[in-house]
Amino acid sequence: MQPVKLPVSDELKKQLGRVGVLLGGTSSEREISLQSGAAVVAALEEAGIEHVAIDVGINAIADIQVAKIERAFLALHGAGGEDGRIQAVLEYLNIPFTGSGVQASALAMDKLRTKQLWRGVNLSTPDFAVLNATDDWEKVLADLGGEVMVKPAHEGSSIGMARVKTAQELADAFQHAAKYDGSVIAERLIVGSEFTVAILDGEALPPIKLETDHTFYDFNAKYIANDTRYICPCGLDAEKEAELKQLALAAFDAVGCEGWGRVDVMADQSMNFYLLEVNTLPGMTSHSLVPMAAKARGLRFSELVLTILRAGL
Repeated sequence: MQPVKLPVSDELKKQLGRVGVLLGGTSSEREISLQSGAAVVAALEEAGIEHVAIDVGINAIADIQVAKIERAFLALHGAGGEDGRIQAVLEYLNIPFTGSGVQASALAMDKLRTKQLWRGVNLSTPDFAVLNATDDWEKVLADLGGEVMVKPAHEGSSIGMARVKTAQELADAFQHAAKYDGSVIAERLIVGSEFTVAILDGEALPPIKLETDHTFYDFNAKYIANDTRYICPCGLDAEKEAELKQLALAAFDAVGCEGWGRVDVMADQSMNFYLLEVNTLPGMTSHSLVPMAAKARGLRFSELVLTILRAGL
């Protein structure tokens, strides 16, 4: 990876053309998307790149066409933004965009099928079960080790998630998660350290270790709390850090992802790694992890934005 440094050459500005920053949207992650998009817009302003912000709503196709953009920087999170739909629209309009394509975006948005794929190519991920209202909750817990994470299969930002260890808690967590998604999974709880690895133009950036006093790294810990601890360097020795980076790259590539993204990983107490999910359109807010990893790599935020854009050329 060759990061783009400021100031930006006239040649690169010409290559990028008029950039549309697609933000907002209608998903449950709209507010986070607005923050990400605003940060990207500020970076493009600093770099002197011609741009326009487009709040993607029900008239997305018309709004994009009216803006007359030559390239799209996707800052949309959640359904409609990172699930392949807006990528399909842009492909139809023949407008290049940042990040992964239609198929990889749709697959990565589905935690269940992503885990099934990883299992199929022998990449480690925690044991899991698909939940239904008629399940024997005691048996599900027993089969998965007695404590689980309940997750809507298609939500991000930890929305609808819960950590549970009793049958009643599992039943309640299923009902809550089902409000967000028709597909809900329970995943064996891995007790240990949580890491995230940003991927940028084929390179795994320095991993970040996440520590929180919350029950888990939930929405509040991600976007609101000021006591979440982001540790980089992550504290692993060189061999284990290289193993973590290689696992993250393999997971990213297996799903077919491109450009940039983030892979979340748990390590148990014996330091065995387990893949949790891949995020093809990570946050770009003040609390976000990819900008932190890029900073550790020596990239300012505006340079990160430009590198993501150029990776799509």
